[in-house]
Amino acid sequence: MKKIFLFLSLVLFSTLSQAQQVEHFEPSSWWIGMKNPKLQVLVHGVNISDFKPSTSYTGVKITKVNKVENPNYLFLDLEISSTAKPGDVTFIFSDSKGKKITQNLSLNARQQNSANRQGYNASDVIYLITPDRFANGDPTNDGIKNYEDLPNRNEEYGRHGGDIKGISKHLDYIKDMGFTTIWPMPLEENNMPKQSYHGYAITDFYKIDPRFGTNQEYLELAQKANNLNLKLIRDVVLNHCGSEHWWMHDLPSKDWINNEGKFTSTNHARETHQDIHASSFDKEKQVRGWFVPSMPDLNQRNPFMANYIIQNTIWWIEYANLSGLRIDTYPYSEKDFLARWSKALIDEYPNLNMVGEEWSMKPSVVSYWQKGKVNTDGYVSNLPSLMDFPHQKAISDAMNEDDAQWGMGLTKIYQTLTDDFLYAHPYNLVVFLDNHDMSRFFTQIKEDPKLMKMALAYLLTTRGIPQIYYGTEIGMTNPKSDSHGEIRGDFPGGWAGDSVSVFENKNLNDSQKDLLAFTKKLLNWRKNTPTIYNGKMVHFAPEGGIYSFFRFDKNDKYWIVLNKNSKEVTLNLDKYKELVPQNAELFEVLENETFKNSVVVPAKGFRILKVKPSK
Repeated sequence: MKKIFLFLSLVLFSTLSQAQQVEHFEPSSWWIGMKNPKLQVLVHGVNISDFKPSTSYTGVKITKVNKVENPNYLFLDLEISSTAKPGDVTFIFSDSKGKKITQNLSLNARQQNSANRQGYNASDVIYLITPDRFANGDPTNDGIKNYEDLPNRNEEYGRHGGDIKGISKHLDYIKDMGFTTIWPMPLEENNMPKQSYHGYAITDFYKIDPRFGTNQEYLELAQKANNLNLKLIRDVVLNHCGSEHWWMHDLPSKDWINNEGKFTSTNHARETHQDIHASSFDKEKQVRGWFVPSMPDLNQRNPFMANYIIQNTIWWIEYANLSGLRIDTYPYSEKDFLARWSKALIDEYPNLNMVGEEWSMKPSVVSYWQKGKVNTDGYVSNLPSLMDFPHQKAISDAMNEDDAQWGMGLTKIYQTLTDDFLYAHPYNLVVFLDNHDMSRFFTQIKEDPKLMKMALAYLLTTRGIPQIYYGTEIGMTNPKSDSHGEIRGDFPGGWAGDSVSVFENKNLNDSQKDLLAFTKKLLNWRKNTPTIYNGKMVHFAPEGGIYSFFRFDKNDKYWIVLNKNSKEVTLNLDKYKELVPQNAELFEVLENETFKNSVVVPAKGFRILKVKPSK
């Protein structure tokens, strides 16, 4: 009996000891046949630097063992040959006393043609979702042991219970509406004591938050979406982590987090990247300062941190077969790191699309970051796309301002588009009416349904890749405040017992039904009209409250006319004769009306006209 007890004690001691030694091994899996054969693995455990790692796995070689100032970390440089076979790579960590610890790295075969995956493009329409507020597909994961931020739908900034299964359950709705691409806000673990619902304070970069689901459920979401020809975008946070991230309790080095792990606020002076007069003080404070105390700023100048972030991005793309990325707070990161990060991604996935968030109203600032832009300072970016914030502001102003005043109203859209020469690829910008960080567009335009339809018609026919925030299709609002908690409201029908359900078309009011049907019709028409998303664009300067533009290619031509006037307007076609042939028929694609010689545009309305040459 004593021998059995002694044996069990030794086994238990060995197990506990090993668990203490290797607490984190990231990434724990990788792929054969990547263009870059190198991989750097973070190993974390008590005094792990006292151990020497080795492996005898064919095709996998440890090229360097890196120690840092904290003895609880090692960074292993690996080289993975294209001839290696899939399997578990066993690493043996041995110390001078003969103690051995084993740890496996799962080595996988890549999906066929993975490197050449096609990203989202102008043929797509992106549906932006706040996962916690969209639909609760699994109520059993709403509250999880050891996760302090418990569910409470009555709390504006609390967790409401939406999850991955909620999105997966309603993929048919998303597809039927005519959306082609899904962008959920971050789904990684956010084990923060409060306001964890939004996802941007990540506490484990390789783990889905269990209140959203599991890594496997995320993979299943991606697979199900792919089967429905829906693309999945990942929301990537490069700049910061959550203050409860596991490494914050045992940092690898003093320079792992900016300002040695102590809060110093950023100055939000994003223009310092481009400003030829910027002081070094302002430049450093912009990228090395923190957003808030709960979001430590990652030091991307640390080479191990830089490698970690780049590999984590690649890992999720490969793991879930993603179609693209959206990058949070892009200009808050180190600009040299961003150049390296974007190049590493494009080198690995040449056709991947990635859109960065640069919340500036100046196209001169936004355009700086786009791939192909020749910058005067020689900076080279490989980021294909940017969120077109200047365009968003112009659309909002255009809908709200009086066109009778010089330079106001629809002129704002025209003037913004005249700056497209600043961009290397203006047709690849992401255009939008609103997002998760600003008042909903229906609120911005004082809940005017006519202006809402006009704005949607413009958004879905102008140049670029449209993005629509969940709930826009029924005119969701934030009437009480512009707080993020209210802006990110619960989607009606996403919870069992909801009296109103968009998914079931139950108890929607007449305005919601009308806008939902309109948006669906417009989205599905756009999906099947390549000229609208691939065609060249020519516009005419606004005049008398009218702004119009054409989208055309060698096959078809469409004319979009916006009328901000309180009365209908009859347009004479002489002004547009360079693009409208004499005696051409103009077919209104949404209303099934035909015009000839002149066009009647309804008050506070629009026309989408197919130009048919006379027979």
